[in-house]
Amino acid sequence: MSDPTPTGTQLVAGDLPSLIVPDAPTPATAPESLSEWGYGDTSFKILPNRNVVLTGDRYDLSGPEMPGVVPWVEAQFGIEVDPAAVRASEYPPPIAPPHAHEQFAAAMIELLGADAVTDHDETRLRHGHGHMQEEMFALQHGATFDRIPDLVLYPSTEQHVAAIVDAAQRHDVCLVPYGGGTNVSGALRCPADEARTIASVDMSRMNRVLWIDPTNRTACIQAGAIGRDIVAILAAHGYTMGHEPDSIEFSTLGGWIATHASGMKRRRYGNIEDLVLDVHAVTAQGAISRDTVTPRESTGVDARRWLLGSEGTVGIVTQAIVKVFPLPEAQVYDAILFPDFDHGLAFMYDLQRSGASAASVRLMDNVQFQLGHTLKPANDSRVAAMKSRLETFVVTKVHKFDTDELSACTIVFEGSKDEVAAQRAIAKRLAKRHGGIAAGASNGERGYQLTFSIAYLRDFVMKHWILAESFETSVPWSQAGELCARVKQRIADEHAARGLPGKPFISCRVTQMYETGVCIYFYLAIPYAGVERPSEVYSELEHCARAEILAAGGSLSHHHGVGKHRLDYLPEIVSEGTLAVHDAFKKAIDPGNVFGIGNLRTGPVER
Repeated sequence: MSDPTPTGTQLVAGDLPSLIVPDAPTPATAPESLSEWGYGDTSFKILPNRNVVLTGDRYDLSGPEMPGVVPWVEAQFGIEVDPAAVRASEYPPPIAPPHAHEQFAAAMIELLGADAVTDHDETRLRHGHGHMQEEMFALQHGATFDRIPDLVLYPSTEQHVAAIVDAAQRHDVCLVPYGGGTNVSGALRCPADEARTIASVDMSRMNRVLWIDPTNRTACIQAGAIGRDIVAILAAHGYTMGHEPDSIEFSTLGGWIATHASGMKRRRYGNIEDLVLDVHAVTAQGAISRDTVTPRESTGVDARRWLLGSEGTVGIVTQAIVKVFPLPEAQVYDAILFPDFDHGLAFMYDLQRSGASAASVRLMDNVQFQLGHTLKPANDSRVAAMKSRLETFVVTKVHKFDTDELSACTIVFEGSKDEVAAQRAIAKRLAKRHGGIAAGASNGERGYQLTFSIAYLRDFVMKHWILAESFETSVPWSQAGELCARVKQRIADEHAARGLPGKPFISCRVTQMYETGVCIYFYLAIPYAGVERPSEVYSELEHCARAEILAAGGSLSHHHGVGKHRLDYLPEIVSEGTLAVHDAFKKAIDPGNVFGIGNLRTGPVER
């Protein structure tokens, strides 16, 4: 087996490699959109010929026309799509003036400088929402946000953050930590009844990988570092953190810690709690920090663990020390087709038991497979068209797969060449046991990369009278298949009972495997032309799905968190004693409710 250690980091007696101090990240080449997901230069559009195109050049999907999207949407939803019938955006919605606090604002300007303090309306608005469907619909279509931050602050150092928290306590100001603003749980929505001045603490200027330790394979990274920059900077020095959430292009390390995040390659590298060795944070009680970081210790209750999943309610994460790994010698994509979802799920179960630790294994149901298939460009050559027809013939005629039942699994193998070869051999053997057929490395890579470009679909279809969102859960293996079936049936029943137009889109994907179960992502979309209060109706359906998930043995969330969107369910899933401990902890660590964003509250909250 070849040595995966990067060049120059071999240990030699008396000569350990020095810390690496990387350069600052390169600024983004294009700004993010203030009103939609992602980059401002990237979006899906319907052309006059009814083909769909993804603008820009950032993704593999960008550029070529896709003729299959509109016909598939019409068949799937039971509606007609008129390319000219685009619902115009009303962004920005009405924005209330800030609740000014002149003394606090003056203190912040003195501390940070005038360029690091703003009450600009659209900047304030962006810091008052994440990317949940309700928020994005309100943003596009004129609804008033009851409350948004009054001031946005941009600290550059940990000392700045400590001074901000101290000043907030003296001036009775509410603080809201802000990372990438990508949450889908309502976590950034400000409480409507908050009378104090609210200041959003934007961590984007604390965005450095401060150092990489080649000997101990650790790195110190500031909380405002964006995932795409972390990946690029570590890779330039031969390392990876291995944490790749779907939102990696825009989410931050601090956000990953605060939401208890998970990534697509968790199976090889671990979840965020497995990767983080130390956390620095500022709370109302002072700084959480330590002088040394060891592999493990037993020194009483671990204050660092308070911050995992705290969702901005107890303090501001400023930096963390994380594990890093040598870049894998080999990375291989693969894809497997199965006769149906159940066969694919059985394959995943056996693969988990085999110990073959592929970095990522994801199983799409038939509806999601079909969606991915429609997002293919038109064949631009006779050879490509013939190849596509041949592949269809082999799948449907030779293997006799039903195109309305088949399921697809995409896999990413990482490690040494020997490790990857062994993993692939095991996966191939188990796939054959469960009736799977090879679909090729190119389809595997395409399926993995689609994760980033299809994130733009939600805002695209909203313009064409369709509301869509994703939500997730984790569930034991023994209940996974039943849970998926029950949620789909519940959505169909609830949609019919309300007499809503067209047909609902409900699909699922298994994204993570554990010894004891899996993480399942659901995708729900409904046509809303002619529907009164469409966003509220959508939320009702989503909450029906969540109720069914809990009834079928699933978790409230796997990694999206609670925020405010799922608050009402907390009393259903934990005991009164647990809720009392939550409340007592919050009061002890933050008695003045400086971090008063209102996430993880135990009482009912108006939505």
